[in-house]
This record gives sequence, C-alpha cells and structure tokens, in this order.
Amino acid sequence: MDNTLREQRIASAFVELADTLVDDFDVIEFLQRLSVRCVELLDVGAAGLMLVNGRGQLQTAASSDERAWLLDLLEIQHQEGPCLDCFRSGAAVGPITLDSAEAVERWPQFTEQARSYEFAGTYAVPMRLRDTVIGALNLFVTTVPEEHDPSEVALAQALADAATIGILQQRNLRQSELLAGQLQSALTSRVRVEQAKGVLAERWDVSVDEAFETMRRYARTNREPLSGVAQQIVQGSLPTDRLRPSTDRH
Repeated sequence: MDNTLREQRIASAFVELADTLVDDFDVIEFLQRLSVRCVELLDVGAAGLMLVNGRGQLQTAASSDERAWLLDLLEIQHQEGPCLDCFRSGAAVGPITLDSAEAVERWPQFTEQARSYEFAGTYAVPMRLRDTVIGALNLFVTTVPEEHDPSEVALAQALADAATIGILQQRNLRQSELLAGQLQSALTSRVRVEQAKGVLAERWDVSVDEAFETMRRYARTNREPLSGVAQQIVQGSLPTDRLRPSTDRH
C-alpha cells in the first residue's frame, strides 16, 4: 500500500474509533470494525478481540474472520494463549513465531491450531486505559518478516487504546461495577450474534462468515443495531429472506 494512502487510512480509522458519542452506538459493530481495520492497516492476516465479563473472565467479542474467532475460543477453553497472557499482565505479548520452541512450550494447543490455519506468528496488545484493562486484541501474522518492525505493534496498541477510550467515553463509566455491567451487556449481545450467524449459515447452506456479512449489511442498510437484528433472527420475528438481496436468493 502506498505510504500516503496508508497514512490517510490510519487517520480515518482513528477518527472512526473516536466517533462513539452517538445515540445509536453499537458496541459489537464498533469492535467488529476495529478487528477489520487491524487487518487493513497492519501486516496481519486476522484479528480477534476479547473483553472481560462481569466475572472478571475474558470472553470473545469480535473477530475479522472465523479462524480468529475459533482461536480465541480455543484460548478460553484451554486457558492458554497470547490474549490471556496479555490481559493478565496488562502488557503486550510478542510478536512470537509459532514454529518456535517458546510458542510450542508456552501455548501447545493454541500453537498447533494456529499453525493449522497457516498462521506463522502472533502478538497481542491490551485494551487498557491507565490501570484499567478491559480486554486484549490478538493479531495473527501469515508471514514472519526477517526483522521485527516495532512500529506495527505500536500502531496496534494505539488502535486498541483509541477503542478503549471510545468505549469508556461513550458509556461514561465511573465505577468498576458499572463497567462490568455494560461490558457484560455487550458480550450477551455477541452471543445473540453468534446464534444468528449459525441460524443463517445452516438455513442458507453458506459459511458463517458469509452469513455474518449479510447480517451486517442488512443492519447497516436499515440503520438497526446488529445485536437487535440478531435477536430478531433468533426469535424468528425477522424473515431471513429479507436479509438477502434478491440476486442472492436461491
């Protein structure tokens, strides 16, 4: 990508992440945009994002594609991986090459699965504001460069910081109990989104990524929150044929 164009896209991404003080702010869509922007702006193949729930545990919140989503779920299931280490320490983890002895010893289950998806390396940065850490952003690299570029991690951290500030600013949270409640609400919405993805993928016989993009497009076109559209799909109150353009229908 041309340097000037890249700088313009980076600037636009930060403006986008700062624009949270709107009436129809949708946390899940906001985090989804963050994961997609990371893939567009950084030298990574996928991105996943976890947030802490009301019990102080990490939970998957957004991902650029299904591979990142499944890897985040695996991290939680086996309690190992860069996102968990990053959240626990409050500091960036990596970059680490996945065929290294360090990665295999540190995260055996995670490393094996990530390599099966043809990822070559990974790193994670915390979503934090001062001493408050609300989650972590995991980046997956397809090709490991001969020399590590620290500016990539710095940009990833800056994007994560901007998103964290946006979330906290939008919610105007002053107490940790209220913060946990708001984030739990966002995570509950994400569960509905996952259920709706499964419903559409099975009904249309398409991939979950395609189902998700169709659902997102419908929500944007109709100016409805993604979580609200997902809830309608799960409840059966929104006919699924309405989500697809006529040219996509079988």
